[in-house]
Amino acid sequence: MFLTPLNPRWSDWQGKRVWLIGASSGIGAAIARDLLKQGARVALSARRRDALMAVAAGSVSACVLPMDVTDPSAWHSAHQRLTQVWGGVDLVIFCAAQYEQIRSWELHADRVHATIQTNLASVFYGLEVILPGLISQRNGSIVLVASVAGYLGLPNATVYGPTKAALINLAELLYAELHPKGLGVYLVNPGFVKTKLTAGNTFPMPALISTDEAAREILYGIEKGKFEIHFPKRFTLLLKALSLLPYRLRLAALVRMMGSR
Repeated sequence: MFLTPLNPRWSDWQGKRVWLIGASSGIGAAIARDLLKQGARVALSARRRDALMAVAAGSVSACVLPMDVTDPSAWHSAHQRLTQVWGGVDLVIFCAAQYEQIRSWELHADRVHATIQTNLASVFYGLEVILPGLISQRNGSIVLVASVAGYLGLPNATVYGPTKAALINLAELLYAELHPKGLGVYLVNPGFVKTKLTAGNTFPMPALISTDEAAREILYGIEKGKFEIHFPKRFTLLLKALSLLPYRLRLAALVRMMGSR
């Protein structure tokens, strides 16, 4: 029982219908390219059509579907079009994210709103649209890309971290509700990945990996039917251990980390 995968295993991507949200750059673009190489049909969504077209690279298996993920009506329009083209989806990957290096005394309402809308609210808008169809067909899966920043209160992630912590909580809730209905729910918690989002960081990023490495880790975890996919282990396991400490020890460690930034 304890060795049984928590989610469906994906042994063959050929012909699978994948809707990838946040596919224009970074981890999302790397996943999209890998899936297209393996024969999947991939719908690419993000704001910038030109960037999506570059990721699609003329593939007949790519469906470029530009949208603003923070606009609820855009989700309905995009899903309607995708249903007309494909008849439905097999896997939806929520990978859109916004990140700013910010401390608690640097908060600004507009920046807070934009981050929460992109990282968290957009996922709820998407779930409203896709879940009825997935539940009706009793088949399909959802992938939420959160972050190790959601494990505990890390420096410089005053808004980003709490949105990712919320996604971790949401993934657990969704699994409990949707697994009995035949659906898969996968949670992805990457460490530091070399993207445009992390390029502006002014602090050391331990175990930094490329987007291609991150994409391989994510697809491998999905293929194995894992619930949580976290990487690189040499970094994520350390943070997991820190998050399990009693608050007296954990907060003391965080204070030291904060003081060094």
